[in-house]
Parts: sequence; structure tokens; C-alpha cells
Amino acid sequence: MTTFYDIFNGDADGICALHQLRLEEPRASVLVTGVKRDILLLGRVDAGSGDELTVLDVSLKSNVAELGRLLAAGARCRYFDHHATGEIPQHANLSTFIDTAPDICTSLIVDRYLSGRQRIWAVVAAFGDNLVKSALRTAELLELGPAETERLRELGECLNYNAYGETVDDLHYHPADLFETLSHYRDPRDFIDGEPVFEVLRNAYRDDLDRVDGVRPEYGNDKGAVFILPNAAWSRRVNGIFSNRLAQSHPQRAHAVLVKKEDGYAVSVRAAVARPGGADELCMKFESGGGRKAAAGINLLPAADLQRFIEAFKAAFAG
Repeated sequence: MTTFYDIFNGDADGICALHQLRLEEPRASVLVTGVKRDILLLGRVDAGSGDELTVLDVSLKSNVAELGRLLAAGARCRYFDHHATGEIPQHANLSTFIDTAPDICTSLIVDRYLSGRQRIWAVVAAFGDNLVKSALRTAELLELGPAETERLRELGECLNYNAYGETVDDLHYHPADLFETLSHYRDPRDFIDGEPVFEVLRNAYRDDLDRVDGVRPEYGNDKGAVFILPNAAWSRRVNGIFSNRLAQSHPQRAHAVLVKKEDGYAVSVRAAVARPGGADELCMKFESGGGRKAAAGINLLPAADLQRFIEAFKAAFAG
């Protein structure tokens, strides 16, 4: 008997990418997901011959060994992603749909795969992933007005906000539960109008953004700025959205937002919107770093490496 696994990042892009697929290809599946930085998801899967995996918005490079294990066990896999891949395995049971262009997210790849049949959810995801120009271009294809488009932007940002945290205890909703709730809505506008979960997320999002107002950079000039937030649940929840807001407010400037941890810092990096490249290269200089060209992160930057990171950030963006 075939077991289906849907393995997806817990942010707006991962959730909306899966939602698009399941609207077109409904089926019961085992959901495997977590907080945004929880990307080693294939290690949780014990699949074998005849089982089918769908992987969305999860780094292939970080999961290549576990992917090899699952393919060797006889599982079949479709892999949709926009992160740096490393060498892609060649296997008869693996189909990859990968585009690492800086203006592409996984939901836009799925939109291409589905020939636009659930495109409105790709707009939500692109806004959530801070790909504002791509989201606006896609919204134009649907002939959405400014007010409708702004509502989709708010939904994307709220879905993305929910994914940030050290563990799921920091989140308002487990991403699997959030997907299950979302799965009952074919149109995101109905979710916005009638789902209490959206109101909870919107109010919490606004509260956490209020807390971060007034934070000043540890280092900054007109080309780059580094911010450090305290070791608190609200900091862990808001750091990604704060990073995206900074990027949109200062499109000529790169940004790094660090959140203190017991043993160091979690790091989010955004390249300048006007020059969307280099974030992944910077973060991959540090252990546990990775991501994509425009936006990347480091899961754990040791406290002793803080100054080295700031110097590397300056060299990459602000020299």
C-alpha cells in the first residue's frame, strides 16, 4: 500500500506551494514540516518501495544524503525548490522542479507546473517570501485590483510570520495545523474574510512589530546594516518579517538581523532589493548557513564569531 508524504517548509511559500498542489491533486498524506529553519525534514521520513514523496521549499543540498537513502529504499519523489542545490542526484525515481533565480519562490515554480490554475496562492506566497515585484507581476496576470492585492500581501506576511521561531512552541500555530486550516479554502480572500486564525495571526503580527519599533542597528551605513534583537519569543517570531520590512524600506541597503540565543545568534540576511545577490554566499561561509541569493540565514552563529560575521557582512555588502 502506497503512503504519500508531503514534506514542506512551514513558511508561507511552503504552505502555499503544497496548497496549490493539493487543490489540483487532492489526497491524504503524512505531513512533515516545522519552523522555517527546520529544514532537515527528510530525515524524519521512513519511506520505502512504492511510497511517494512531494518535497516543497526544502533545501536539496541540506537533505541530499537522506534523499539518497529514500530513493535507494524505492520511494518516488517530486522535488520543488528555489534554494541552492549542490549536485542534484540522478535517479529514475526523482523528478526535480528547481529554479534558483532570485525573483522566484517555490510557489511560483508550482504555479508554472500547474499552468497557473491556482495562481492566486502563488501571489500570497511571493508576498510572504518578500518577492514583492514578482508578487505584483503575478497579481497583474490575474487582473487583481490594488485593494485585493494588498489583502493578499497581508495574508502572505502573516503566514510567513507564523513560521519564525526556535521551536514550534514559539509559534502561534504548528505549520501542519495551519496548512490543514488553509486547505479548506480555495480562495485566499475567503480565508481572510471568514477564518478566525487569520485574525489571531494579524493581531499578533502587529503586536510583535510594535515591539521591534525603535531598535537601532549595531552597525550601519547606506549600503548595509546589522541589527541585534534580544533572546525572546517575540524576537524569534518577528525577525524574518522585520528583515523583510527593512529590505523594502531601504532597497539600496543589505540587512542582517541577529537574534540572541543561549549559545550565540540566529541570523537572517537580506541582500539589497536593488541588488538581490550574495546572501547565500555570505551565510555559507559559516557552519549551519545557507539559503538563496536574495535571502539567507545562519541557524547558529557562535557568539565568538559575531565580529567575524559583521566583518564578512561589511565585505560582502557594505565595503
